[in-house]
Amino acid sequence: MLVYAELKKDFMQHVRDNRISDMILDSMKRKFGRGVGKSEQQSWQVSLQFMRNILDDTAIPDNSGIAIEYNIPQTGRRIDFIISGYDENRSGNVIIIELKQWDEAKLSRLNDHVQVAPYGDVQHPSYQAWSYKTLMEDYNTIIQQEQIGLYPCAYLHNYKEDENVPVIRNSFYEKYLREAPAFLKNDSEKLRSFIKRFIKHGDKKEVLYKIDAGKIRPSKNLANCLASLMAGKREFVLIEEQKTVYETALALADTVTGKKKRVLIVRGGPGTGKSVVAINLIVELTKREKMVHYVTSNAAPRAIYEARLSGEMRKTRISNMFKGATVYQGLEENAMDVLIVDEAHRLSARNLLNTYKGNQVKDLINAAKLTVFFLDEAQKVLIEDIGSEEEIVKQSKAFGAEVTVKDLPSQFRCNGSDGYLAWLDTTLGIRETANMTLEGIDYDFRIIDSPAELHRLIREKNVSVNSGSGSRMVAGYCWPWASKKNPIATDINIGDYQVRWNKSSDGSLWAIAEDSIEEIGCIHTCQGLEFDYVGVIIGEDLIIKDGVIVTQPEARDKVDANKTLRGYKTMIKDKDPSVVEKAKLMADEVIRNTYKVLMTRGQKGCYVYCCNRELAEYLKSRISGPRYSCNEKSYSMAAEEPNKKYKGRE
Repeated sequence: MLVYAELKKDFMQHVRDNRISDMILDSMKRKFGRGVGKSEQQSWQVSLQFMRNILDDTAIPDNSGIAIEYNIPQTGRRIDFIISGYDENRSGNVIIIELKQWDEAKLSRLNDHVQVAPYGDVQHPSYQAWSYKTLMEDYNTIIQQEQIGLYPCAYLHNYKEDENVPVIRNSFYEKYLREAPAFLKNDSEKLRSFIKRFIKHGDKKEVLYKIDAGKIRPSKNLANCLASLMAGKREFVLIEEQKTVYETALALADTVTGKKKRVLIVRGGPGTGKSVVAINLIVELTKREKMVHYVTSNAAPRAIYEARLSGEMRKTRISNMFKGATVYQGLEENAMDVLIVDEAHRLSARNLLNTYKGNQVKDLINAAKLTVFFLDEAQKVLIEDIGSEEEIVKQSKAFGAEVTVKDLPSQFRCNGSDGYLAWLDTTLGIRETANMTLEGIDYDFRIIDSPAELHRLIREKNVSVNSGSGSRMVAGYCWPWASKKNPIATDINIGDYQVRWNKSSDGSLWAIAEDSIEEIGCIHTCQGLEFDYVGVIIGEDLIIKDGVIVTQPEARDKVDANKTLRGYKTMIKDKDPSVVEKAKLMADEVIRNTYKVLMTRGQKGCYVYCCNRELAEYLKSRISGPRYSCNEKSYSMAAEEPNKKYKGRE
């Protein structure tokens, strides 16, 4: 959507008259129903004066088009500055300029980011400009059909070249600097030359208006790119019920018009292939020219599947298809054809920074003609998670949407063992099942008496198994993340065993990062993912007390407790006993579910170390019946009466 669109000569006058900021703000209020803060208005005033100086060149036609704060449809992203016109062959061209007022920055350990005070790690401006180009190329039909040229760049008008090690133009960012050059304070003439290379003749805003009127749908190039990335990758092959759910979703997508919304709920436990179906749907629906996004509240599966598709850990053009749930708040109704919502049980009513307050289930149904929710309510690991089948049905009815429900019953993770999952439910006190022991269940489950030995075994499995998923160590969040600020510090210290949580620089890609086998992941970096073998350290938040398995919320690290158990401390102090009891039950559910999630990340096996020794003995007692025998040293206990002493939650 065009916010401010004028000829160059008029833009120059508006800046000269000191009216430009007010004009942009008034236009935003008319078109979006909201404005921006004072700081952003002030940034317009400063940066646009610099752009006026750049354009003060007779070789840049006065009737070239100028657009400011161009809103890319269905994204909420705004391009700072656009110049449109024709080249020497009368082909339509657009210059995309990302404006920054930074005067200093530092290199970041995160790919495609720089560190800028006071914001911390932020995207490199060349990456931003390049990502806007790919969005427009991949989704705007006019740009595709008329082959309008898009030329991105960044202009940091206050930034002097660093004296020693370059930051903005460091070779670390070479990939995006090639795609979108960065111009600094002393590069005014270079930026003018860049503009004049592509804008020889004015277009009287014609190219801008064409782009603004272009139909939004995915390009064939994007569809072909996705299809080629999927080709030959066995982890994305659909089998049995997965194929049925996939075809059901496609049939719904082909018939939906927006006059009547549709919602598909797909139930499935750990490892049933929910994410595999979701990724296949993204590819096929894009091929069918549907506007589709893959959505998760948890960043880890989003980042991992994007990386697996692209074959690299850097950002790619398909990044634009992988979204967090908060971006759909306030999006116009039916802006998307289909939203594929993975890990729907993690949807919330607000985010951690309190910058979002609403209902993500409602936002997603509103934004799409068809919304597909992949759901496992037993994986709720935050008190504030609201993604339940009940809530989805409730919000669907409010929109008059037709609801279809499908199941993915087959268990592909945990070596095909539904019995192991049922045993976990009983053993952790989540629900009663008939599976009191692991006897007869083909799954490699062990209790290890030392965290160092546990880690050694998982390293060994990571090397010896060649399926491609690898093996990893994870733990309950009962230790502070000291190494986040002090890289030489260790986090999980149990006797002589000292190890760090996953590196912050790896972010959501920890599971596939180099050397991650030497680190410990948590629920936030592994939920939605799977490995060959998983090693789990159970902290003091799950223990045996007086012969009963109980949870201890106070044993959680305070940083994580503020995330997963937010509201618990306030509720537990309430004078109303019913509120206190509710708080205890909610925290209890979150902790038990957390360990169930951690203990179901391994396809072939799960090895566990318990900080609470009584819990270790309890778990050993639940492994086998009286006839069970095992040569593993870690099974030293003779479990002849497995249920005599310990019991689950009553």
